[in-house]
Amino acid sequence: MNFQKAEFHTACGKLSQLPAADRMEFAFLGRSNVGKSTLINTLASRKNLARVSAVPGKTATINFYAVEHVWLVDLPGYGYAKTSKSEQERLRRLITGYLQADRDLRLAVQLIDMRHAPSADDVAMINRLIDEEIPFIIVFTKADKLNKTEREQRMAAFAEEIPCFEDIHAIPFSAKTFEGQEVLRELLSEIAEEEE
Repeated sequence: MNFQKAEFHTACGKLSQLPAADRMEFAFLGRSNVGKSTLINTLASRKNLARVSAVPGKTATINFYAVEHVWLVDLPGYGYAKTSKSEQERLRRLITGYLQADRDLRLAVQLIDMRHAPSADDVAMINRLIDEEIPFIIVFTKADKLNKTEREQRMAAFAEEIPCFEDIHAIPFSAKTFEGQEVLRELLSEIAEEEE
């Protein structure tokens, strides 16, 4: 799969705006500012494919990117406390509605900041993916910000903090050093090629 050919397709503020479910999809989930848009840009080797902001909660729509016969789906971040209650609820409905829609979701990529314990929202999302039997992996972002010892401590802690952690494929990732970029590309390409 040639990620460099990724093109922005559409931004959906409502479920009624979702494009036709005519191809497989990889969805990127995580709390606000965890690095979903940055991850998509890194996969595509582009700086500005997905809009990145230093301000959390910037992605307020479901953004679809076309790569060959696949949709990359950038879901809004959850759990940003400074968003109004009504906006938090709208985003929650948007994410839930997408996950429950009749779409060809092959893999959810759950992003968690490697430096911190998963939030209650992260754990709730992981439990939902498990309960609804949606295939998923975890990508630990910002891996470059930890030294070897800190990383080992966090990985040991994740084993306690994340439900069923021993059964989940996890990839440490850094947009700065590109750690995990090829591993993730290969995994997504492998799933995409199963179809052809």
